[in-house]
Amino acid sequence: MELRQLKYFLAVAQEANFTRAAESVHISQPGISAQIRQLENDLGATLIDRSGRSVTLTAVGEVVHDHARSVLAAVESLRQAVDEMNGLVRGKLVVGMITACTVTPLFDALSGFHLAHPGVEITLLEEESGKLVEYVRKGTVDLALIGAANRVPDDLDGWQIVSEPIAAAVPPDHPLAESTGATLAELSGYPIICLPEGTGIRAVLDQASAAQGLTPTIALQASAPSTVINLAERGLGVAVLSESMIAQHKGLRTVPITDADAAAVLALISTPTKSPALRELLSHCQQSFTGAESGGLVRVSGTVAR
Repeated sequence: MELRQLKYFLAVAQEANFTRAAESVHISQPGISAQIRQLENDLGATLIDRSGRSVTLTAVGEVVHDHARSVLAAVESLRQAVDEMNGLVRGKLVVGMITACTVTPLFDALSGFHLAHPGVEITLLEEESGKLVEYVRKGTVDLALIGAANRVPDDLDGWQIVSEPIAAAVPPDHPLAESTGATLAELSGYPIICLPEGTGIRAVLDQASAAQGLTPTIALQASAPSTVINLAERGLGVAVLSESMIAQHKGLRTVPITDADAAAVLALISTPTKSPALRELLSHCQQSFTGAESGGLVRVSGTVAR
């Protein structure tokens, strides 16, 4: 019996099809069939019922399935333990980030991690925050940079990077330019330019407006804050962003929104169970963000797995 045979067996059980299973483990269909036959011969029992249109597990196969998963999990745990003892990190990491991400400390952390551990394959995924949360929950993404309204999900580990109120930005000749503050109802009288749904800033705007029975007119939306600013500078509407985003552009006046109580949060999230590679990447993130203007990472949920 070989470990790869157990891996192939689990793939067939999951796909209920030899061809799809072979594709998932990158082997030919005859090759995976032969390996499963060899496993059955070694165990002296039929594990898979091949009589139907889709393959199913026999009663013995069901028992072997549970043990096979335990064996492979134990082997992976053993490898991780040895890697940690030897100071080695290897494997794969999938890192998610909000669309049009410009958070350079994250890029610095990825760069530093790659230089220290070139054997780890890193895959980057750009997506809106809501989907990134679900991907982390499912385990298809290891670490993600997301935007949220007020807080990150309680069931995930979270590290807050930025938490600040949203504000409006208008050109100097706009009717609100000299105002010391505006309500959401007042803003609703103007076309709004904002980030798309799935971002923390948009979530704060939508939730605060809905709580008051308001439906702002989103005239334009863009993934990059700089684009939102550029559109507002040209008089196409009132930009709604975080205060720090607006402060970077001197051509617009900042108008505080007086009744949007929730904060726009930028945070890193991950699942509570962490591989050695993920723990190392989080360490690099801690170093990178600590030296950034954000002030570093602030724990907001979960428990660190060291």
